[in-house]
Amino acid sequence: MRRPSRFDDTGHWHTTSERWDTTRLNPPNRLWGSNGVTFGPDGRLYVAQFIAGQISAVDPVSGDVDVVVPLDSPVQAPDDLAFGADGSMYITDLTPGRVWRRDPAGEFTLVSDTVKLPNGITCVGDRLFVNEMRSNGRLMEMFPGGGDPVVLTDGLAWGNAMQLGPDGLLYYPHMIANEVWRISPDGGVPELVAKDVDDPVAVRFDRGGVLVVLSRGVAGIVTRIDLRTGARSVVVSGVAGLDNAAFDDENRMFVSSYASGGVTEMHTDGRIREIVPRGLDGPFGVTVDLGGTVYAADHYRLASPEGSGAGGNGDASGNGHGDVNESGGIITHGLLHFVHGVTADDGVLHLTSQLGDVRTYDPVRKTTRVRATGLSEPTGIAVAPDGSLVVAETGGGRILRIDETGTVTALASGLAHPVDVAFDGEQRCYVSDDRLGAVLRLDDGEAVTVADGLGAPQGLVVRDDELFTVETAHRRLRAISLVTGESRIDAENLAVGLPPGTTRPAHHPVPGVPGPPSQFAGLALGPDGSLFVSANGEGSVLRLSRQHTDGDAA
Repeated sequence: MRRPSRFDDTGHWHTTSERWDTTRLNPPNRLWGSNGVTFGPDGRLYVAQFIAGQISAVDPVSGDVDVVVPLDSPVQAPDDLAFGADGSMYITDLTPGRVWRRDPAGEFTLVSDTVKLPNGITCVGDRLFVNEMRSNGRLMEMFPGGGDPVVLTDGLAWGNAMQLGPDGLLYYPHMIANEVWRISPDGGVPELVAKDVDDPVAVRFDRGGVLVVLSRGVAGIVTRIDLRTGARSVVVSGVAGLDNAAFDDENRMFVSSYASGGVTEMHTDGRIREIVPRGLDGPFGVTVDLGGTVYAADHYRLASPEGSGAGGNGDASGNGHGDVNESGGIITHGLLHFVHGVTADDGVLHLTSQLGDVRTYDPVRKTTRVRATGLSEPTGIAVAPDGSLVVAETGGGRILRIDETGTVTALASGLAHPVDVAFDGEQRCYVSDDRLGAVLRLDDGEAVTVADGLGAPQGLVVRDDELFTVETAHRRLRAISLVTGESRIDAENLAVGLPPGTTRPAHHPVPGVPGPPSQFAGLALGPDGSLFVSANGEGSVLRLSRQHTDGDAA
């Protein structure tokens, strides 16, 4: 049975090519990120999808996924949600700083736009409470019928998912401080409940009144605390990047993952059963090392399709020291937040981040070295023939060189929207510019057009004497001869970009807190000459292997 993907609800979308054999290295991911989860009045599990900018409802029995708040709704970056007594859905819209009400008829009204990074949200009868995911964040009561928010407390070290406890108090995490606190819904002095809790991202209560705290780390740790005795029990689930949880009437626990999406049922001993399989939230940049392992920059993590030769340390237990073997054929090497571009280089990986930095990561030692900071939307990255790093600074319209000492120099400036970079065998640098619709070559700092009239070219790679680019506007792979300048279409129907027929409004950037990732369909060359495409429209990596004809060399 074919299941629909987030890109194509028929489940029949496939790439076509007369020159390449195309295979998926991992299944598509049906949930494009999963954050806040809660059961709705209809018994379905509602999932806020920050990366996608939409909200879906999941049938906990069949695993069917229905989009109920689409990409083009007023909500841009939903992170958590709760239902009021009248069936209204309340939503925290993180990066725009808004809280919404969606009534049972589907109409939206703005509750507040005066909060900063609203995240955790809960309803207590007819009352609505929201906290902020920032330093010195606030916990507030809000009034859907009008009126200014009332601040119960401030000083939160990054708030997140919260819930009313059986004692009538609101429980909430301080993510950065590794603590859980509580306060009366009517205000007063907050009280520390638990400290030294591993990366607490969500606090929830099961049907028996036990406090359940989820960890946002790579190991998927869940801590249960008996409020009467203070006794703790800790299990390791291996679900990297837990985000939130909800309990059904039978006390079954369903969890989400900001790092890999999906919905998973989790037992008290850490055993899991997938309801909606996890997978890749992007992917965006993609690269292949000399051993054939494919690495994908997946916004919140560095990951590999299991079948690509990735073995890592083989640590599927999720103890935080090795790689975690996720579901959907994905291995998580580490939670490297906001990674966007990646290139392999002699045992290490060079990464760009939407925080504006460039890092070098050792996937064996799990160490990171920062190479540059303060850049404007760095995306594609390549290693120059002299060993320096060359980066497309997309937001700054520049191509930058970073040497071993961390010195940054501009190779070219004044470009429209450079996205990716690649070098040919003669050490010439090529640039894709998706707004200009062109591929450029840098000649002594001057940008010379190699091909124009293209449909938003992004991923770029050179193979022998041909240059390949992903035309995201047309969802196709184009080959350009570096000898004659002639070009051809090598593959079509690539699952890149937003789903067909959908749009998404521009996001409001918040300094230091990236919104949903910018679209980037990466392209890489494998050691055997295969091409790898990050199919960010569906959550897979595509491998294109050249078809041999009688005239081809073996």
